[in-house]
Amino acid sequence: MKGIFPFFLLILLAALGCQPEKASKSDRRVEEINTVPNAAEMIRNPISAKGLQDTTNLPKIVFVETEYDFGTVNEGDKVSHTFKFTNTGTVPLLISDVRSTCGCTVPKWPREAIPPGEQNKISVVFDTAGKKQKQHKPITITANTYPSKTVLSLDGFVTPK
Repeated sequence: MKGIFPFFLLILLAALGCQPEKASKSDRRVEEINTVPNAAEMIRNPISAKGLQDTTNLPKIVFVETEYDFGTVNEGDKVSHTFKFTNTGTVPLLISDVRSTCGCTVPKWPREAIPPGEQNKISVVFDTAGKKQKQHKPITITANTYPSKTVLSLDGFVTPK
């Protein structure tokens, strides 16, 4: 008789634990996503079955130049360059990340919002130590624009020691 009580208790707990919640976490997340303003949806998916959506209410990042040729430098030199840009959109521009393909290229970017019409810059330093011959260093910018990624590049030739 003593062995039956724990068995029934276990079955009761299992039955109560298997009942569905009123709204699961994933259901609530879907609901949150569906209530996001249209601009956020356009950033994630500006092309839908209806065709290209209106992207006029998004920030636009326009660079003076997207490529910089630093020419020929000696191995061990540090190459610095500043990429200037303007937010030509109608809402503030937020740059969430700027990355290079290796630790030899270090970018610095504005962390605050850039209002429409305002100019700013991204500075990059490329350390050529250990690098030889032709070099191509892409710098990928992630922002609240469409498309969300913009790629800049440093190009040149490093003369070995």
